[in-house]
Amino acid sequence: MPVSTPDRLTQHGGNVLPSKDGHAFVVYFDREPQYLVLPVPAEGKYACRVSQTINGRRLEAPGVHPTPEDAVRAGLEHLRQALGW
Repeated sequence: MPVSTPDRLTQHGGNVLPSKDGHAFVVYFDREPQYLVLPVPAEGKYACRVSQTINGRRLEAPGVHPTPEDAVRAGLEHLRQALGW
């Protein structure tokens, strides 16, 4: 599933790439993986799980979305807000 790097992440040196398994996306800063963004089934649709790669701490990304792509985009938007951008 194609997901592009949002402008706000790019402006802060971030990049979003698919994970090795092809089911999740990894947010990189300075070429280091920082966050894992994973669409998960929820209520017949999709939610998004966002977690830090270094400690596994989750950022709650509320809501359900019709497609995995929409869930990932919502998770990236929630990450942006959590980072204060």
